[in-house]
Amino acid sequence: MDWNMLYTNQTSPSLQQVEEYINSPLWPEFNSRIQAAYQIKPHMEYSRCSMQPGWNIKYKKGGKSLCTLYPMQGYFIALVVIGTKELTEAEFLMPQCSDYVQKVFKDTKTGNGQKWLMLEIRNKETMSDVFHLISLRKPT
Repeated sequence: MDWNMLYTNQTSPSLQQVEEYINSPLWPEFNSRIQAAYQIKPHMEYSRCSMQPGWNIKYKKGGKSLCTLYPMQGYFIALVVIGTKELTEAEFLMPQCSDYVQKVFKDTKTGNGQKWLMLEIRNKETMSDVFHLISLRKPT
């Protein structure tokens, strides 16, 4: 089932429909954790971005993007932008991250001093790594 075929840019899914589509216990856990840690609410947006077009859920704190979540069937993708200020810290963090996150980090080109990491959240290890990366952008 193609998520973008279900909901057009005119028809927004509810957060409940997003959760049902993803159908992963990691989804509610991730959302509860980020909302509690940063005292923020999700914001649903439609994106025409070439990396991952369609409906997504953004989390921002103090005008700074923490991450964007993209619904997929059975899992979700977290986009975490590692900016110029966080890049050195992220490089030091990488040996502590899973092999998967290390590979994505290594394979992602740096542009304008940033790395746009698209990380598939399919297990708790990757989810934990994403929270470590988010904390580089904005400590809890």
